[in-house]
Order: sequence, then structure tokens, then C-alpha cells
Amino acid sequence: EKEAQANAATNKMPSEFQAFFAVAAKGDWLAVSNAFVEFRKYAGQYEHSGKIDERLRGTAWQAVLETWGALDAFGEGDEKYSLAIGTNIIASIPPGSIYFGGTDPGRFIVTALQKSHVNADPFFTLTQNALADGTYLDYLRAMYGEKIYVPTREDSQRCFQDYIQDAQTRLQNHQLKPGEDIRTDSNGRVQVSGQVAVMEINGLLVKIIFDKNPGHEFYIEESFPFDWMYPYLEPHGLIFKINRQPLPALSDEIVQRDHDYWAHLVQPMIGGWLNDDTPVEQVAAFAKKTFGKQNFTGFSGDPRFIQNAYSHKMFSKLRSSLGGLYAWRLKHATDASEKDRMAHEADFAFRQAWALCPYSPEAVFRYVNFLLAQDRGADALLVAGTAAQMPSMQGKDGEQLRNLVEQLQKFQKAKQTSSGGK
Repeated sequence: EKEAQANAATNKMPSEFQAFFAVAAKGDWLAVSNAFVEFRKYAGQYEHSGKIDERLRGTAWQAVLETWGALDAFGEGDEKYSLAIGTNIIASIPPGSIYFGGTDPGRFIVTALQKSHVNADPFFTLTQNALADGTYLDYLRAMYGEKIYVPTREDSQRCFQDYIQDAQTRLQNHQLKPGEDIRTDSNGRVQVSGQVAVMEINGLLVKIIFDKNPGHEFYIEESFPFDWMYPYLEPHGLIFKINRQPLPALSDEIVQRDHDYWAHLVQPMIGGWLNDDTPVEQVAAFAKKTFGKQNFTGFSGDPRFIQNAYSHKMFSKLRSSLGGLYAWRLKHATDASEKDRMAHEADFAFRQAWALCPYSPEAVFRYVNFLLAQDRGADALLVAGTAAQMPSMQGKDGEQLRNLVEQLQKFQKAKQTSSGGK
């Protein structure tokens, strides 16, 4: 289907694309991977120092990208767990819905396993990450434009201008988000760059799609959180449902269903030891033993899960995103009992996310921020310190975590000195 889509979009498909689809059709993962590594050197969406190849944009490129992503999920990922992600998400979404995949697995596995991505069978699959790219919008319009509203180039330009105006105001008020790179040049023009700014624009385009398609249900697998969306979200298995109206609170039924779903899901992966009362120290000990030393003595989970980075990163990200919703609800709750309820669920979700991948920067930073807000600095330091000790974090990849540990150590020392002085 993807090869046919690429062929239909070009007068003559580039020979490199033809060769790519030929090896993909054979299931030759090594050849597919090597070919894609070469493409990345010239694709505009990836960081590189080479010249951008304009052929690596638009419909044919999206077809190549989605084919690579599907094979990556089963080449790098463990077939059992990649299949579980795709089948669980697809089964949870009603036909005719609009679904936004966020991470590579959340987009590409669903694209591959649904009956027909091109025909939106059983639902429409988009990614929020690429909406700011006009050629991706062209791709969506060609595929889905007769069935759902897809933002126009004018919509995209308006979202960009709206973001610029908002960012300029926040720049003046010192309210920029971490990683948001907004500058005013010598002529007074505002310049934006970086992933955070692009995702803010993507978020505005998601809102247009949501508003302009009122007859469809919406579901999302989070990439970056969108502030406007949090009041509308509820946990929905592995992902979120976006409700039409803001929810004043998450009901006990919704919360309990999510809690039970993930407790049941996680047990075969890492064992059944993690529950509501499991302390951070026990999770840290588990991480050091299973992920750190690959010691599976007494382990009742699945070693295959522990040993496949694609799989455990994937499930950790999904659970961490759900924890983020509880943390947001906690921050905005006014009632003490509601705060306690949301704190309890956020802690449980973040502990699970961290146990599923102890070295995940996202799982670690989100949990650390939650713990600091709960005045649990010692636990925060234990989480960060354990993550920094993981084997895969000993090189350059662990620099961010080591810096976090250093900051937390200084924070704890200053706090102890302050309390001692009193």
C-alpha cells in the first residue's frame, strides 16, 4: 500500500526509494535500516550538517518513513510487545475516529497494523509531530481531505503567527517554557527555533483539526504535552481520549479503570511486586538488579522485555504520559481530597513508568519534578542517582542525568544547612 502511494505521488519514483521498497518487501531489516540511515543524512526533519534533499519531503517520503517505522518496530523492537501496542490501541478506538500518534511506535505500528492507513480503516491515523510541515499537511489532504477537515496552508500560517504573538508576549514577561528558543533580532523581528516551538505550533494545528471535525471521536498517544488539551483528556488504555468538553475532574471509575489496566499490563513484563505501597527504594533495587546487572534470579517477569530497549522505552513513555495527566490535575485541584487522589495516582503511574525503563530521561525528570513538588527530595535524588548508574547512561547519553543528580545533591545540601541553621 505504501509503495503504491509513493508511486502515485510522483511521475517517477526516485531509484533510491524503489530500492528501499524492494528490500522492505523482502523483510530485509538490515538493508532497510542501512538505507534509512543514508536518507537521514539529507532529510530536513533530522539534525545533520549535510545538504537537504527536497525529495525527502511530501507523500513519497512519508510512505518511505512509515514503511521504515513499521519494520523498525519489529526489527529493533520485540515482536511480542510491538504487536501488543498496535493491537491494543487499534482495538480501543471506535471506527471513524481520528487518532494522533505521537512517538514513532505510536504512529508507525498503528499505521502498519490497521486494515488500511490510506483508506482510514478502521480510523484516521495522523501524527501531531509533523503538522507544522506544510508538505505533511499536503500528504494528509491528498489521503483524507475528502473525508475530514485537514488544515490548509493558510491555517498553518495563521497558527505560526498566533504562536509568534503569544511567544513575544511571554518573552517580555519572562514566561517562556524550558527549551523554548525565542529571540528578537536587530530589526525587532521575532525568531523562533527548536523542538519546543515547533510542537507549540503543532498543538495549535491539532486544535484546528479537533474543532473542525466535531462529528468524530478523538484519541491521542502523547508526544509532547499540549497545555490546551489537558482539561479534555482522560486515560484510555495505553493512550488518551480527547473529550469534546473539559472534564471538571477524573471520576473514580476512570481512575480505577486506568489503575487496574496498567497493574494487569505491567505484571507479565516486570513481575507483580509493584503496587500502591511499593517504596521508591524497592523500585531502585529492582532497577539496579534487573536492568543494571541483568540478574534475573527470582524475577517473575519477562527477561525479553528487560533486554529489548525499544519495548521497555515504549511502554515507559506511555505510562509516563498518563502520569503527566494526573500531575496536571493535582496542580490544578483546589480540594484537598482531590489533591491526595491525584497525587496517589500520579505517584503510582510514575513509579511504574520508571520501573519499566529506569534510565528513561522523560520518566526520570517527570517523576523527579513530581517528588520535589511533594517535598520528597531524598526520593528524587534516589531516582536520578539510580538512573545515572544504568549501564547505558555511562557515556555521553547520561550527561543530562548526571547534571540532574548534581543539582539535586546541591539542593538537598542547601536544604539540610538551612534546616540545621534554624
